[in-house]
Amino acid sequence: MPHMADCDTTPASQPPVGNKSGRMVNCVKFQKELPGLDTLPWPGELGQRIYENVSAQAWKLWEERMKMILNEYRLMPWQKEAQELIGKHMEDFFFGEGAALPPGYVPQQTK
Repeated sequence: MPHMADCDTTPASQPPVGNKSGRMVNCVKFQKELPGLDTLPWPGELGQRIYENVSAQAWKLWEERMKMILNEYRLMPWQKEAQELIGKHMEDFFFGEGAALPPGYVPQQTK
């Protein structure tokens, strides 16, 4: 009788969203080497800093935060004011004081 493991059809672990290149960065948020983003996530100098210093995993955390900010301030992402505000929050989220997560931080599991 074959073992269940022989019939395992789950695909091999796939790379995280946003990292097909396998590029690694020293993530400012998680304070460790993690897969980085494939493309600049934001225009200009801030986008370049994020590309070089933020992991795909940390960017996912930011995307959740950004949704909250957009909803809270009732912003439209295409408005210039919204983009400026998001940029400020983004810079603070990744590079502001206390931006690094405490050691041993485990992200909250979404239901």
